[in-house]
Amino acid sequence: MEDFTLHRQLATDCHVLGDLVLSRVLLLDDSRYPWLILVPRRPNVREVYQLAPADRHTLLDESCRVGEFMMRAFAGKKLNIGALGNLVPQLHLHHIVRSSTDPAWPGPVWGHSPAVAYQPGALAQRLLMIREGLSLRG
Repeated sequence: MEDFTLHRQLATDCHVLGDLVLSRVLLLDDSRYPWLILVPRRPNVREVYQLAPADRHTLLDESCRVGEFMMRAFAGKKLNIGALGNLVPQLHLHHIVRSSTDPAWPGPVWGHSPAVAYQPGALAQRLLMIREGLSLRG
C-alpha cells in the first residue's frame, strides 16, 4: 500500500476521514448530501475486477459497513452507490444517502448543481460523527 496516492481531484473535492482495512474513506465537500467515498489503497487500479479476489471481498464488506452506517445515521430513503470514474480514473465508490427532500431528488446528484461546501463548524461535527461511527483509523 506504500505506492498508493489519492487522485488529486479526490484530494481537492473531499475531506479525508481515515482508513478502513482496505479503503481510504472520504467525505465529499457538499453539505447537501451525506456522501462518502471509498478508495481502495491499491495503486493503478481503475476497476473492481482489477483487485485481487480477497480485496474485492473486503471492498464489498467495507461498502456494506459504510452504507448501513450511513442509512442509520442519516435516516435516508435510498442509498446510491456508484463507481463512475469518468473524470477520476482511480477506483472509488460513492455512497450517497438520498431523501425526498434533497435538491436533486429523484434524479441523479451528478451534474445537478454546484456543491455547497460545509461550514467549518458543521464540517468538524460531521467528520467527528462519521469517524466515531465507523471507528476509523488515521
